[in-house]
Amino acid sequence: MADPRGTSLGRCLEVLSDDWRRDGGLAGLWQAWPRIVGSPLADHCRPLRLQGGVLWVGADHPSWLQALRFSRHQLLGALRAAGHPVRDLRIEQREAVRASPTAVDVTISDWESHPSRPRQSAMVTCPACRCPAPPGELERWGRCAFCQRQGNDLSGRPSAT
Repeated sequence: MADPRGTSLGRCLEVLSDDWRRDGGLAGLWQAWPRIVGSPLADHCRPLRLQGGVLWVGADHPSWLQALRFSRHQLLGALRAAGHPVRDLRIEQREAVRASPTAVDVTISDWESHPSRPRQSAMVTCPACRCPAPPGELERWGRCAFCQRQGNDLSGRPSAT
């Protein structure tokens, strides 16, 4: 009898991974690629397509292309030992794919240049409320972020906007 609570996410992922591997498709090969070829080869060479047992592999630099050619037979053996039905390899040079910046990278970059980020230099005094503020806020708005948000004019009174 089936479990009335359903199947765990971990078990679903295991089944999916097993199906990828069993079907001999590119998805399973992509998943296993770093383990099969090891680093740094996996960082510079990627499986591109798998058609009729022929695996096309792209390298991002001529030196990695040469490394693939020299290790072609070992790579074929490792692929077959891992259960992938690859009978031949075709190797080609591809341009390096530059990863787009991640949300974390963008957030870090934004924070580094944000005017409210306190710098190593001393805080300055906001001319509107007379409170300490990062100098970048005064450079950008002429007052601190709190006054800017409240709409205070430089006299400290809320503006009539």
